Amino acid sequence: QVTVVESGGGLVQPGEFLRLSCAARGRFVSFNSMNWYRRAPGEQRELVASITNGGNTNYADSVKGRFTISRYKSTVYLQMNSLKPEDTGVYYCSARIIPVEYWGQGTQVTVSS
Repeated sequence: QVTVVESGGGLVQPGEFLRLSCAARGRFVSFNSMNWYRRAPGEQRELVASITNGGNTNYADSVKGRFTISRYKSTVYLQMNSLKPEDTGVYYCSARIIPVEYWGQGTQVTVSS
């Protein structure tokens, strides 16, 4: 069994930063990718950033240049700088260990003045 636990959300003002963490715990050798998604109010869930076990990264166009995904062993971080109100939402982490994708419970990020 694999569990995924996120932390680091909160309320910040526009232009500030947050760092989210995601730890995948359990019995597995390695993950194929770890991913951050978000669901904004009234919107569908979208992929924000991902990182493969080999370290390749991918970002949504809306966050390129502001967000950075990194990892240390089976913990993944999402550094979010220059936050905007449209970054508000519930951020979910997933660990893809083929053929299963394991999900965390989500952490709320609110960007508001």
